[in-house]
Amino acid sequence: MGQGVTKYVSLSLLRWVVLKLFNRHHSIIRDIGLFLPPRIRCLVQKLPAEFLEKTQELRLRHSRPLMLHWSDGEACLGHCGVVEKAKDAYIIRGEDLEKTLELISNHSLYAFEEELRQGYITLPGGHRVGLAGKTVVEKGTIKIISNISGLNIRFARQVKGTGERVLPFLVDRLSGRLYHTLIISPPQGGKTTMLRDLARLISDGSGILVQGKKVGIVDERSEIAGSFRGVPQLEVGMRSDVLDACPKAEGIMLMLRSLSPQVIVTDELGREADVEAVTEAMHCGVTVISSVHGSNLEELCRRPVLEKLLKNSYFERLVFLSSARGPGTLESIVEGERGLPLFSSHSKGE
Repeated sequence: MGQGVTKYVSLSLLRWVVLKLFNRHHSIIRDIGLFLPPRIRCLVQKLPAEFLEKTQELRLRHSRPLMLHWSDGEACLGHCGVVEKAKDAYIIRGEDLEKTLELISNHSLYAFEEELRQGYITLPGGHRVGLAGKTVVEKGTIKIISNISGLNIRFARQVKGTGERVLPFLVDRLSGRLYHTLIISPPQGGKTTMLRDLARLISDGSGILVQGKKVGIVDERSEIAGSFRGVPQLEVGMRSDVLDACPKAEGIMLMLRSLSPQVIVTDELGREADVEAVTEAMHCGVTVISSVHGSNLEELCRRPVLEKLLKNSYFERLVFLSSARGPGTLESIVEGERGLPLFSSHSKGE
């Protein structure tokens, strides 16, 4: 009888896992498929759910193979599914790109002129389409991207729970105050996923650790909240306000003036104006949680834009991520002022 119960539970668990994969697969196909030409849509729909589950990007490049990319690999896609040789793959034609753009823009690219200038268009569900082509420059700034030669359809996936392991290190246990925090990792190392989950946990409140706070998200690249027509498509918490596609410096100041945030979350610090806005927010008593590309502290300190923030210990917690065991691998957490290690994956034997 015990074995029968165990077998039943195991089968039930298996069905649950398969159902979850199927539902995610169906959701992605539903969201993305609407914006793909019939031929390409058919090829993607044939992919097994478990394969599509790990795919992060679908690449359409003129006169080159249709490709899938994930965190540690890639594959070409042909009429028989995934193929080993590029010559057997489906080759993207100009009409494929034109049709995809028509579907994405609802046959009116002019309505997306600002998004085209930024180089991407956000789809329902928070998925994002990056654009490659000829840039039209006016007075030193990109006015628009025309003659589109490549599209990068990046799948948006909500990964909850990634911030739960980190959040206890970001809170002063006596006062409940959140520390200014910088998330650091190489590209596609899980920074945005971590920022999103921390925003959700802080906004909704996380048990006795953090009471729900007003969170202002300045989402310059529409990746944290994945907003579509101004509405977040990904869960960022019930007390969160989002400025979508807004330059960081301007967005932070707007937040301070009009939305009274207790915490500001933004990604990819890079300009001097960003640093000035971040320090202004900190001086106003607002906690800042942000991110930057990098592998180690020494590398970051060599960047003039970040030198002021790091050498003056504006950020009280430094969180280092990598892709060593998949995107978002937590490598270490360091106290900003004295450089004391608070957590290390190596010391934990992980």
